[in-house]
Amino acid sequence: MSQKIPVAVLAATGTVGQRFVSLLEDHPWFEVTVVTASERSAGKRYAEAVNWVIPGEIPSSVADLVVEPTENPVEIIGNRAKLVFSALPSNAAREVEPDLPAAGYVLASNASALRMEPDIPLLIPDINAHHLSLIADQQAGRGWPGVVVTSPNCAVSSFVFPLKALNDAFGVTQAHVVTMQAISGAGYPGVASFDILDNVIPFIKGEESKVETEPLKILGIVQDGQVVPAGFPVSAQVNRVPVMDGHLAAMSFGLKSRASLDDVKAAIANYKALDSVRALPSSPEQLIIVREEEDRPQPRRDRDAQNGMAISVGRIQPCSVMDYKLVVLVHNTLRGAAGGAILNAELLAAEGYLGEKLQLQEK
Repeated sequence: MSQKIPVAVLAATGTVGQRFVSLLEDHPWFEVTVVTASERSAGKRYAEAVNWVIPGEIPSSVADLVVEPTENPVEIIGNRAKLVFSALPSNAAREVEPDLPAAGYVLASNASALRMEPDIPLLIPDINAHHLSLIADQQAGRGWPGVVVTSPNCAVSSFVFPLKALNDAFGVTQAHVVTMQAISGAGYPGVASFDILDNVIPFIKGEESKVETEPLKILGIVQDGQVVPAGFPVSAQVNRVPVMDGHLAAMSFGLKSRASLDDVKAAIANYKALDSVRALPSSPEQLIIVREEEDRPQPRRDRDAQNGMAISVGRIQPCSVMDYKLVVLVHNTLRGAAGGAILNAELLAAEGYLGEKLQLQEK
């Protein structure tokens, strides 16, 4: 690109906001021009306002940007950006996010506030890029000149990949998922050390309903301007575990069609995104990595596969209650949060929602 697309990052000083800033350094299409945070950080240089907690250094291109207050993002951003990434908490997102598409911005949100709105894509480009067809109805129905797409819950971003492969190949009748979610999913400072060290917490507020409903929207079909959810139930139990990064999920599932163990492994291993999605800058060379070792995947060993954008699946075996079971791992703040939202924005750019369509190059 001769000129990069200017972008704003809302809640840029938080853990996910830092991931956005880090991943956007040297991005071939996007350049951070605006960062926002709470009032206590507003007016400071980004490097002074942020408590940098992720690997690597603060990008020099962002370090000297003045942090703006998040409360009125349309006024703050002005014409300095056309694409906005939101790492806002859900309550704040519910207040300010609709103002952005109403003012003509393209918003790629990691927040939960708008995920289940019927005309807003809950997007994973590798799975449901066709849900972008909702945007025409979104703009017409709401009178928005801009666009909103949302990213799913970070734990959903693990098991929904093999679920998609299995549903396409055999049909899924039901699924039960137990998640083991990393501390970083709670943000910074996250869970108190007295609560999480030497412990597992079998509850994360509001999480189980997301894990049970969001996959069905992602795997649904678009009909009459909204998503008809996939027609099988998902039951979930969620846990916070003393791991820094990497959400692990153990899933059992039933299938409509008979399938051998080798058939199930092949369907998962061979699943691929559309060629147009695979050509996006943040798309991994290998989307799903099937591990044959009896004790993998493991967060510390497998979360960074393909720059944290791959999904690792292992322990695929028969289940005595349903048909089969497996374990799946996602890097929750990369693929499951900032990296996934950036991939969403790349798809929007490639499809012309940020101007002319970009020329994709084969990897």
